[in-house]
Amino acid sequence: MRTSSAYGMVLVTLLGGCTMIPNYHKPDAPVASAWPQDKKKETAGQDARALLQDWRSFYRDPVMQTLIATALENNRDLRIAQQQTLAASSQFDIENAALFPTLNGTAGASVQKMNSHIWSLSRTDEPIYMRQYAVGFGVSAYEVDLWGRIRSASRASFDRYMASALNQQAMRLSIISSVATAMLNWVANTQALTITQNVLQNRRQTYNLVKQTADVGTGTQLDLAEAEAALHDAETSLQIYTRQRAQAFDQLTLLVGTPVPEATIQSMNAKTSLNAVAAFPDVPAGLPSDMIARRPDIAASERELRAANDDIGAARAEFFPKIQITAANGTASNNITRLFQSGMGAWNVAPQITLPLFDAGRLTAQLHQAHARKREEIARYERTIQSAFREVADALAGRETYLGQMEAQQKAVAAHERQYTLALQRFRAGYDPYLATLIAQRALYTAQLSAITTQLQTLSNNVTLYKALGGGWDNGIPPRKASPAEHIL
Repeated sequence: MRTSSAYGMVLVTLLGGCTMIPNYHKPDAPVASAWPQDKKKETAGQDARALLQDWRSFYRDPVMQTLIATALENNRDLRIAQQQTLAASSQFDIENAALFPTLNGTAGASVQKMNSHIWSLSRTDEPIYMRQYAVGFGVSAYEVDLWGRIRSASRASFDRYMASALNQQAMRLSIISSVATAMLNWVANTQALTITQNVLQNRRQTYNLVKQTADVGTGTQLDLAEAEAALHDAETSLQIYTRQRAQAFDQLTLLVGTPVPEATIQSMNAKTSLNAVAAFPDVPAGLPSDMIARRPDIAASERELRAANDDIGAARAEFFPKIQITAANGTASNNITRLFQSGMGAWNVAPQITLPLFDAGRLTAQLHQAHARKREEIARYERTIQSAFREVADALAGRETYLGQMEAQQKAVAAHERQYTLALQRFRAGYDPYLATLIAQRALYTAQLSAITTQLQTLSNNVTLYKALGGGWDNGIPPRKASPAEHIL
């Protein structure tokens, strides 16, 4: 018992030895402490975090919630990310397994025919058969991790697993935002299609009216040609928005990952304008800039940086001696009937120490490569933070301007409606040619489409801001089964 305990203590000591991983220092964020367009006092941090916690608290439209929930269950890109995370988790377990010896059971037999002249002075031609049978178990080429090479590789594998899990969360967040944007695009195209249908109907009526006046001689052929051209322009626009609406639905179906149920389609068809979509809550002003640190893509980039730091420890350990142990224990005999009899025991132990003496600079190059990759990951991590900062800053700038733009656009639509009404009245009264009416109608139609575009941009900007702040990341890292060696790390 004392011998077994001593062996166990030695094994734990060897496994728990030091590593050569450099101390990790998180790089400072290379961005300002406040958003350029959000200079208000930072008092909204807790309110914003509560709002961003669950995507359902932001995407309040029931139809949009249904589509997003379906996408999170069926989207193939998300499934790919999930399997990549599982593969990374398994790779971590594989690296961890190297910390323990692999015990194999063996059974073998060998028969060899020998020339009798080698073993006997007689000149007989009878052959000699050499037989050997063995059964046992053993350890093959187990590396004692004195310098932490295996543990460094295992830690790097764990950090890459965490990065993969965080990338899965980033994919999840992207899908939520993409589904919301795709639905908004579909509703916007539906609204534009409805307006185009009304314009087409008005232009048909106008064309018939102009044709009647031309037939009786009170109108001109120029007015008729202009009315006909305007009619065909509206027919062209109708086909364009019909196609764009169908393509928006196809994009939504792809994101959802399954055919959209008929009940959901009926609910979507009831939303004939963007005003029918449930409004997004306002993200509070005065957001602290450090909120973006919770974004999964930034956290994943930092995990990749940690993994690169771990790789340096593994590269350093390569310069030191490797101790490998091969051992076996069992029974052996030249007669299979006596294999398990008393006295047939056999064992062997073969430790081996390997010390690198000359490798033409390979190990040094590997260490330099590991340091270069760490510097690369530092730059990539800083760039990810800078990109995230810009995304939030752009979205905040949009929040400050889109509402004013939409208000001005709505006033412009109202003014163009009055202009068109007056121009139509003057045309019917015979005061102005049809061209003035056509110009006013085209200006109104353009203003209406611009208003839809502005409203779509306003809503999409809210989605972008929510995504840029890392909203909807409420699931955490997917749970995994801990490996036997995980406590050693």
